[in-house]
Formats: sequence, structure tokens, C-alpha cells
Amino acid sequence: PIHNEIEFENDVCSHLEAQGWQVSLNDTGYDRERALFPEDVFAWIKETQPKAWEKFADHHGANAEAEFLKRLAKVLEEEGTLGVLRNGFKAVGAGGAEFRMVQFRPAHGLNPDIEERYRANRLRVVRQVHYSTKNQNSIDLVLFLNGLPVATIEVKTQFTQSIEDAKAQYRNDRDPKNEPLLTFKRGALVHFALSTEEIAMTTRLAGSKTFFLPFNKGNQRKAGNPPNPNGYDTHYLWDEILVPEMWLRILGSFIQLERKREKQPDGKFITKETMIFPRYHQLSAVNQLVALQEGRRGP
Repeated sequence: PIHNEIEFENDVCSHLEAQGWQVSLNDTGYDRERALFPEDVFAWIKETQPKAWEKFADHHGANAEAEFLKRLAKVLEEEGTLGVLRNGFKAVGAGGAEFRMVQFRPAHGLNPDIEERYRANRLRVVRQVHYSTKNQNSIDLVLFLNGLPVATIEVKTQFTQSIEDAKAQYRNDRDPKNEPLLTFKRGALVHFALSTEEIAMTTRLAGSKTFFLPFNKGNQRKAGNPPNPNGYDTHYLWDEILVPEMWLRILGSFIQLERKREKQPDGKFITKETMIFPRYHQLSAVNQLVALQEGRRGP
């Protein structure tokens, strides 16, 4: 079983690498206390915002990188990963500049500076990430954008285990309490259970109460995925969804944090938050509409 999973991971990572992802074979360089990949954080900041970084570094001296990670971890706790990616953050010593942790592609046109920053985005997949400071549990694959975690993936092969085993692993062995990578909003935005035949996802880990939604294409109006005579039935995850341009679009426009105020039996109101990650057919429908509109506009 382990051999089969490793081969499946190898194939997934090979496809991602061919599309421009950087692949780390182990979690060397991963900061498990902050759930960050610092190398990519600083490569992104120094390349795309050199003036703001220079001011910050001059202000903090030899402690600049440590202070930056401390500040980044704090705003992730307060605003969440999606908030930081969408809005950026300010830091003492940067001269009032706002640090941005990603460059999304604008809806209409790119100027040369934005194009350069867009191409500087660093997408990384790290294998076997030991995410906890309390034990040596590891997650098969973790996806990062400019050093920030955006997704986790537990991999199973249908030869020996099913997608239900991946779901069970998340429910039983991935306790999110005091684990930045697994904490709702603060860590990865979505968690995929991936097998060679099916995909499921959740945006909130909650132990045995974790609820998964299918992320399948459907098969002739039935559940599951169409058989793929040339490979894995779930190939669309890396061939369509995790293609850098599409993945950045999803992170920039499709994921939503929904807030609802609900009245409790005692008359008090509480705010409930739900991270909404689009299902496959929703993404497909929107992409078809966009393609139709672009076709009408012409080249």
C-alpha cells in the first residue's frame, strides 16, 4: 500500500512540476510552528517589493526576517489566510507600505509591472509535511503560495484503500486544535481527500464531525468520475484545477468566506463563518460562461 501511494504521489508531483510548481521531496525548510515556508515568503517579498523590504530591514536590522515572520503569523491569526492573500498587511518599519503576499491576474489587461509580479508568484508542493509540534504526524502533500499554505491533500490508491480511508485519516488523525496548518481560516483553505478514482474536499476540519463534499466530475449523471483509459480517473485535479493560472483564479475570485448572524435560543446573536470552495461543476460552469463571453468579444 505504501509503495502504491508513493507512486501515485510521484505521478501527481511530476505533473505539477511540469506545469511550473516547485516540488520539495520532504519538509526541510518548513516552519511547523507558523505553518509557513519562509524561503518562499522572503523570495517573494524581496523580489516584488524591494523598497518596502529595504525599509523594513533597515528598521529591524539583524532581526528583520524573524520580525517579519512574527508579524505575518499574527495577521494570519487575525485575518486568516484568505484575508492576507486578498488584502495584504502593514508592518511597523515599512514606511507605511502595505506588503502584498500574492499578485492575482486582473480581469482586464496587465501592465508590465503587474505582469512581472504575477510571474513571480511561487507555487510549491511539499511532500510528507510534519505539521505538528506535538507529534510526528505528516500530511502527504501541502500546497503553498508564496510561502503561505493554501491546501492539503491526503493521497490513497484504489488498489488498497478508498477515498473513505483518506476522509477517516482527516477525521481521526488530523486534530486541528492548536495546529496552525489545520486551523479554520488560519491555515490551509481547503483539504482534499484524493484517490485514484474519486476526490472529496472540506474547508473545516472538526474531528469526527468533519464534513466532506464530493469534488467529482460525475459519470453519466451518476456519482464518481468517468473512467480514464489513459491514467487516473482523478487526473483533472492536476490537469485542470491546479494549473497555476486556474489555481490563482480560484484563490483570487472563487473562494469566499461567508458570514451569517444567527439568533440563539437565549436571544443572543452569534456570527457563523463558512469557507466556500467551489465544487467542480460550479467551476466548470463559470469557466464555460467566461469563455463564451470572451468568444463574443473576439480577440
